[in-house]
Amino acid sequence: MFVVVLYYIIFAITLIFGLYFVFTGVIGLIKKKNDPEPIKNKDHNFAILIAARNEGMVIGNLLDSLKKQNYPAEKYEIYVIPNNCTDNTEEICKEHEVNIIKCQTKPKSKGEVLKIAFAKLKKNKKIDAYLIFDADNIVHPDFLIHMNRALNQGYNVAEGFRDAKNPGDNWISGSYTLFYLFQNVFFNEARMGLNGSASINGTGFMVRKSLIDEKGFKTKTLTEDMEYTGICALNNERIAFVKDAITYDEHPINFKTSWHQRIRWSAGILKCMWLYCFKLIKNFFKTGNIASLDVALMYMGPLMQVLSFVDLVMLIIFQICGIKLNDIFSYFFAAGWFYFIVTYLIGILVEIWLLHFKNKKAGTVIQGIILFPIFVFTWIPINIFCLLKRKIGWEEIKHNRDVKISEVVK
Repeated sequence: MFVVVLYYIIFAITLIFGLYFVFTGVIGLIKKKNDPEPIKNKDHNFAILIAARNEGMVIGNLLDSLKKQNYPAEKYEIYVIPNNCTDNTEEICKEHEVNIIKCQTKPKSKGEVLKIAFAKLKKNKKIDAYLIFDADNIVHPDFLIHMNRALNQGYNVAEGFRDAKNPGDNWISGSYTLFYLFQNVFFNEARMGLNGSASINGTGFMVRKSLIDEKGFKTKTLTEDMEYTGICALNNERIAFVKDAITYDEHPINFKTSWHQRIRWSAGILKCMWLYCFKLIKNFFKTGNIASLDVALMYMGPLMQVLSFVDLVMLIIFQICGIKLNDIFSYFFAAGWFYFIVTYLIGILVEIWLLHFKNKKAGTVIQGIILFPIFVFTWIPINIFCLLKRKIGWEEIKHNRDVKISEVVK
């Protein structure tokens, strides 16, 4: 039957896709390597860029944490780029005596905001590198020390460790915490073990100014972080993962906000897939740069999840109709609830191990541990929606968790 053949084709594609990330993640952690020694010893000058859209409730805590860095104060300056604001964000920035870059137009994405800042600071010869944060973040006091080390090691682009400032609020913020732990450990940290390239996670990342001046920041999508990761791969520019450079991010606590945020992510990643996948795969075969393959497959992630769901629906229909299949997944699936319970428990064990691996207490995200599968499953309708509706705009995500750096760093 054609539908059975189609089932096996989709099954094979999604299985290979999943196994690739499982094996590379595990092998990368096993082959974990020490950081390379610095090739120079210099305190670099940083320009810290913060795009801010109605962030009056939280930006003060970020600015306070940045002013408490264990790094020479004369070696970094803070620039806030307020955009589309209707609150007191700009007034709070003035009270904190930081630089403000005004937008003459109304940017439609964070990528456009960063382009405005890069253009404004291009002639500033004092700056060695840019650091980009979201206004809802707070930053570990040693962040600049570790990013400076990455520059001294010769990296032009680096991503820090994206942690949570509100992991225990509820199951949604707990699920986000686990999601980023998986990404930090099984992708970014693993890729460093394989001498590969990490991915940019939206905030807490660094770019050397000379690279921006030479190559520009030519992002076009709503996910400028993932897009720039692909651009770096195409230019064979390795992205370092600096696990000790920690940014604490505010995660959503209500489902509606999470839904809109993840729609933007999925829409942006799918746009990246259409724009860059062929180029990345071509670059992989031409240069052997594994980062190009990694990013191309990451861009395919939403599509692969939808295909996996289609395969699951087909399997259910085959079971109802009495059509027998000969793959291991269908045998397990035939076990019914036993299969799902075992799979669920294995997932919980992996999550607990992951938290222990990063020296975190499972009790702080217990709701996330229990309900993480629901969080992942809700991505299916999001990805289906994004596949069907190509035009999705940049929506404001409200932040209001008043968390100070002293509350997360003891």
